[in-house]
Amino acid sequence: MEDFVAFASRDYLITLGLLVFARGMDFLSTWFATPNLELEANPLAKRLGWKWGAAFNILLCVAVAHWTLAGLIVVTTSLLVAARNFKSAWFMRALGEVDYSLMVGDAMNRSSRRAYFISVLGETLLFGLVGGAVVMTSEWPSVPLAVGMGMLAYALAVAFYSLLAVWRKW
Repeated sequence: MEDFVAFASRDYLITLGLLVFARGMDFLSTWFATPNLELEANPLAKRLGWKWGAAFNILLCVAVAHWTLAGLIVVTTSLLVAARNFKSAWFMRALGEVDYSLMVGDAMNRSSRRAYFISVLGETLLFGLVGGAVVMTSEWPSVPLAVGMGMLAYALAVAFYSLLAVWRKW
């Protein structure tokens, strides 16, 4: 795996295709879960909205595809985020964005902060441990290393945005 690849080369196009698919799945899963972005955890994505968010993602894909390792990290993280979004999207759709938000807020008020933090830490640390193990046993640069780093990035993103949400709420 080379560090940087030329525009329109075979490796560039493969990485670009993977990035477009993965970022597209993240975009689609977000739209399916929260069409009005009421439940979007990322304040930048919420502020950009759909039109500017799409433009940003296209530019991101075109730029990051030059570096295969970074591209595969973004692909892994994006697919894991999309999977997490799809997991709860049906419920968000059934209740609607506002009612879902109210229900989650009510549940957070009924729960202890300790229980919430243990749940978030459990998810992120377990994902992070698997990602860390993959990173520690991989050579530089390699596909397994990129996947492990993507798993670590996902764990950090879940921890960050989960704690951001609870900070806003409490």
